[in-house]
Amino acid sequence: MGFSRFFSWYAKKKKKNVFDAKAERPTWSRRLEFILASVGYAVGLGNVWRFPYLCYRSGGGAFMVPYLVMLFLCGIPLLFMEFAVGQYTRLGPVHALAKVCPLLKGVGLATVVISFMFSTYYNVLLGWALYYLFSSFGAALPWQSCNNTWNVAENCSSGFPGNTSHLQSIHNKEQRTCRSAKILRLLEKTGGIDEAGGLRWELLGALLLAWVIVYLCIFKGVKSTGKVVYFTAVFPYVILFALLINNVQLPGAKNGILFFVTPVWSKLFEVKIWVNAAAQVFNSIGIGFGSMISMASYNKFNNNILRDTLIVSLTNSFTSILAGFVIFSAIGYMAHVHNLPVDNIATDGPGLVFVVYPEVLSTMPVYQLWTPLFFFMLLCLGLDSQFANVEVAVTFIKDGFGPKVLRFLRKEELLVLAVCVVGFLLGIPHITKGGVYVFQLMDHYTAVVSLIACLCNCNQKMYGIYIMSFKAVSFPVQCILISSVIQYTPAHYGDYTYPVWAEVVGWGISLVSIVWIPLGAIQEIYNNKGSLLQVSTGHIIQTNDRIKTCVVALTRLERAFLKYLDVKDHLPEKQKINNPEFEALFTSAA
Repeated sequence: MGFSRFFSWYAKKKKKNVFDAKAERPTWSRRLEFILASVGYAVGLGNVWRFPYLCYRSGGGAFMVPYLVMLFLCGIPLLFMEFAVGQYTRLGPVHALAKVCPLLKGVGLATVVISFMFSTYYNVLLGWALYYLFSSFGAALPWQSCNNTWNVAENCSSGFPGNTSHLQSIHNKEQRTCRSAKILRLLEKTGGIDEAGGLRWELLGALLLAWVIVYLCIFKGVKSTGKVVYFTAVFPYVILFALLINNVQLPGAKNGILFFVTPVWSKLFEVKIWVNAAAQVFNSIGIGFGSMISMASYNKFNNNILRDTLIVSLTNSFTSILAGFVIFSAIGYMAHVHNLPVDNIATDGPGLVFVVYPEVLSTMPVYQLWTPLFFFMLLCLGLDSQFANVEVAVTFIKDGFGPKVLRFLRKEELLVLAVCVVGFLLGIPHITKGGVYVFQLMDHYTAVVSLIACLCNCNQKMYGIYIMSFKAVSFPVQCILISSVIQYTPAHYGDYTYPVWAEVVGWGISLVSIVWIPLGAIQEIYNNKGSLLQVSTGHIIQTNDRIKTCVVALTRLERAFLKYLDVKDHLPEKQKINNPEFEALFTSAA
């Protein structure tokens, strides 16, 4: 019995020292929950509004060439890297990257800041989706006519099919969108960002409800999130396939789809197309936001992350293409109804799903069914992404300040509540009458500086061996980063150009995200003695030495234990208790 207890204690002690993870850290109940949560995070609103428009503007079917190249060359390897770091360390991005490379612990903190800033305005989109969802339950959709108090005569017309000149003049009024660009008052905006206007109280209520839903879904950690994603990650596909079946039967749908997929091969020689493809891959999968590291940290240590990486990345790309067929088949139908070119209706950003597509739905048969289903689908897509964004901040606080925070808040549920409350308060500026300008500014500058190159260069080694040649990944990412800087354009909203002070604020937002990278490196160098190489790699070497020591010791103990079981019945009682061979083995192994 004494030997068995010693073996159990020794194994647990060494395992805890090597992996340095808390034994009580929760795990996903099933592997499927992790996959669904990861797919739900990767597949977001950008798959519905950004990818289809980007594909159409970047050469149609030809855009798939740079997109797939960037997916397999950069996206999949980097996603595998993030899964590996999270699962191996069982920690959030800050502490996980600090273990892999102490010099770059600031990268982890930067990802936390970016994710939380992103969550503050991403939930505004969920508020908009809720507002539209509730407004679509009436007998008639509010945006079907111009007989509303919020419509402006110059921006609204009920339209007359075939009257191209009349409708064309309306399209030119507001970003080429059809009829009422101030549809349902949702985009009722002031003249610029310096005119905030008053609060939109109905949107404030919708934003509050969105944060309440997020809290109720994640307040129990991965145990509650894992159950919610069974519905929120699967239901959007049901709606997308239903909409696709419905849309392809509409007149004009074929023209819209051809407009979406027809290749323009000359576009492949434009650097901007490759930059857009890389940006879409990184932003869609969620590379560099820390969310994938956080979710993988709740995996079991022996989970097959290569399989999960392929499932998540390929499902995300498939969803983007599926959404493109859904969106452009509907736009083709709308162009047919109003006798307009497709490119006069197609638009980018939230306007595609909150202005153009609602009007498309209002002209469809049985619009009372399709409209609420569409906005509920948007809500589900956004919720899955928001779960992971908020979880990054919660995981960081628990890993770094868990005991102190829990002594003050008593329960982990209150910590999640505190994070949600802060996120709600920071989202209020986005729901003023000028909030759409704030939203666009935040969206443009939050991730203007990529963190991918920093993550690549510090993760060539894990477990003491090369698991992947990240140099091959790092070089094209660096080229893309340089091209993005060279081709930088200031933020704008339609024809509106932001004033200089707003540009300064935007760059300040970017600086808040990335300043932690050099600060973390400086702090690590200041607190540790030795050369720069020793500071950057010493922790990894130390970790690998502990792993090797543990493996050797456990192997020798296992052999000794089996030998002990085999000979114990033939030994005298005294020799069973005091065996010099075992004593020497324990001493050398320890």
